[in-house]
Amino acid sequence: MNRKKKSKIKKIAVMTSGGDVPGLNACIRSVVRTAIFNQLEIVGIQHGFEGLISGDFIPMNAGTVSNIIQLGGTILKSSRSARFKTREGRLAAYKQIKKENIEAIVLIGGDGSFEGANAFTREHDIPFIGIPKTIDNDISGTEICIGYDTALNTATQALDKIRDTAQSHERIFVVEVMGRDSGYIAYGAGLAGGAEAIMVPETRADEKNLQQVLKQGWNRSKSSLIIVVAEGNESGGALKIAERVKKYMPSNYVGVCILGHIQRGGSPSAADRILASKFGFHAIEGLLMGRRNVMVGFKKNEICFTSLHRIKRHHLDINKHLLKMITTLTS
Repeated sequence: MNRKKKSKIKKIAVMTSGGDVPGLNACIRSVVRTAIFNQLEIVGIQHGFEGLISGDFIPMNAGTVSNIIQLGGTILKSSRSARFKTREGRLAAYKQIKKENIEAIVLIGGDGSFEGANAFTREHDIPFIGIPKTIDNDISGTEICIGYDTALNTATQALDKIRDTAQSHERIFVVEVMGRDSGYIAYGAGLAGGAEAIMVPETRADEKNLQQVLKQGWNRSKSSLIIVVAEGNESGGALKIAERVKKYMPSNYVGVCILGHIQRGGSPSAADRILASKFGFHAIEGLLMGRRNVMVGFKKNEICFTSLHRIKRHHLDINKHLLKMITTLTS
């Protein structure tokens, strides 16, 4: 693609921050390869913002990112930094950046990481380009985040396996998935796994309705019942929900399965690898075209950019049509 590059940046850095998700390595690979293609020098910042403060930099090249697209986790490691939340910590990071002659940073992170980057850019003239990653899929400015598709598939596969046992022994299972503030995984896995009930943080749990749904299902001679609950549901997690279910269905076995951090790991899905590759490519392209302090996103099948100061956490949109579908398919 022949077009004039507006930026004179020659050296950049890439880092991962916050919780790990599948697809981080695919994104790092894309950032590094696109930078090299555009004749940019690139270094990796290890251990997130803590590494930025301590100057934990490593040179990156094509060999560094060879054969990593299929790997979970992050080769650059990650962390959460209390020091970067302070003005002193950010000043220490700036000094390391200037010492290394880094002119821009590609940050693969979540809303908390972008909040930190936004605070940094208000104090120091170093541009950031953000790339959204979270299995909760709850970052504004994009319809999909790196890691969500793989986590959703992991949760769905777990539900399928739990269903086998539940059906064989005619049992009820309460399955807890990740989602402290967002119900995306619970909603998606619940629908894909044919759950009889889905409980998410965005709606208040109706205990009478849950009781009715489960009893109706059992009365229709169902040989298993599965309730999917997000960890942030206001009625509590799987253990508390299971205790309530036992009270009004005392003759039934009620099992609990908390999926936990298994949802964060594993080889990324094809969809996550492709999304991560697109985000990494467009992050560098945007930077070279002069974009500063923005996050790459994906909306209506197109790449978009949103200012970091506008990025915040958002929730699953529970509208009447979605509620009707969930009620219809789980009843």
